[in-house]
Amino acid sequence: MNTPYFPPWRRTLGPLGRRSTACRRHSPVDLESQFAKFLSAATLAPTESGPGSRDRDFPLSRVFWGFVWQVLHPGAACRTVVRQLQALCETETRKLDESTSAYCQGRQRLPLPRVQQAMREAAAAARQHSRAGIPGWNRPVKVADASCTRLPDTAENRAVYPYAGCQRPGCGFPMMKFLGLFCLASGAILEVAYDVWKISEIRLLLRLLARLQPGDILLGDRAYCAWFVLAKLPTLGVDVVARLNARRLTRPRRGRRLGPNDRLAQWDRPAACPPYLSIEEWEALPPTITVRLIRSRLFRPGLRTEEVWLVTTLLDPVEYPAPDIERLYLRRWQMELCLRDLKTTLGMEELRCRSPAMVHKELFMFLTAHNFIRGLIAQAATAHEVSPTRISFKGTLDTVASFHDAMRLATSKRRVRWLHTRMLEIIARDLVPYRPGRAEPRAVKRRPKPYQRLTKPRRLFRETAHRAKPRSKDQAPRLS
Repeated sequence: MNTPYFPPWRRTLGPLGRRSTACRRHSPVDLESQFAKFLSAATLAPTESGPGSRDRDFPLSRVFWGFVWQVLHPGAACRTVVRQLQALCETETRKLDESTSAYCQGRQRLPLPRVQQAMREAAAAARQHSRAGIPGWNRPVKVADASCTRLPDTAENRAVYPYAGCQRPGCGFPMMKFLGLFCLASGAILEVAYDVWKISEIRLLLRLLARLQPGDILLGDRAYCAWFVLAKLPTLGVDVVARLNARRLTRPRRGRRLGPNDRLAQWDRPAACPPYLSIEEWEALPPTITVRLIRSRLFRPGLRTEEVWLVTTLLDPVEYPAPDIERLYLRRWQMELCLRDLKTTLGMEELRCRSPAMVHKELFMFLTAHNFIRGLIAQAATAHEVSPTRISFKGTLDTVASFHDAMRLATSKRRVRWLHTRMLEIIARDLVPYRPGRAEPRAVKRRPKPYQRLTKPRRLFRETAHRAKPRSKDQAPRLS
């Protein structure tokens, strides 16, 4: 800072000038102060040539954080991000075009590999902050499960992702199926594979085998009781814990008995090769595998006793007792809660982009934002010694949305760090009540509006005048 008339004030006024200049480089939503530490400097660095190399009103980093802000605020339009940047520019007596074209073009130029890298780095940071891990287990546990999301009904989306079932053209929505690989300790999504809605989960799992490391434990539902999964993953050093498929015998009498409701069984390789493998790959698998079957009984007062059969490749009953495996499988429900947070709380039940290229970016932006929130939960849980499963995801999301305005107005990095510490303290105190045995039936209380069903394309559909409309008392009855 140049102070020709007040040289003694140079040391005092100089840092103020640097702080104000640095604040102008932040994005209008200013999420860097909360989430930038989860990413490396090269992830959002400008490129030397090509898209993202020019100095624009919406550079790569500003578009990325604006996209994250949209995901964290379900229903927020591109216009909202542009208006925030306009308000920031007006405080600096600088004009900005009110059109959303520049921001939308910036989202189209956003490289998909950068977004994927951001998701993986955020997941690694959340996993690193989850130092406690899983009680009783010194091995990484990963959970795999699939879900679907609806896409806008555009010609470009329909060409890649068709309708689900037998829906008529113009009366449904394209469906995309994705398989997520979750970290059980932190709840973050490590990797994802996606395709059309009718693809099997095993085909998607084949794309994620490279993300499984020797020593991992894969936790899954009945779909992962496939013979290929139980035979292939142990050759990679990965063990499997899954629920027994209903097609298998639930009361085996052959095999060596290890204890009460605990037995080893020999499974032969099926004669038919599955369609997702070649004949050479199928013949390379062993002809017989040894698995461990565990019967678990669930007692609940006033209800009938339920039986759950588990299959696993953890064959040592001394190192891996049956009760520990049963408790580990019960923790798989945490992954279902993560999917609920992702699809219901963040609003990923329906994506909004109108082309497959942008849909893929939007999907990974949702996963990146989810991992950012999981990283904050892991930080708060480690700093204040609480269980991360008890911290509310929605409460963390509301706290982040409330504190980012205060961090944007902070005048020093010391103040930003203090606000971040205070935010983690508030997150750690917002715990979900412990309600053992509580049942939440999947039922809808609110009645839908009495509109007719769209059974034809909208341009051909004609509304029936007398359908779903109550007749008034003064209206005369129709004569037959």
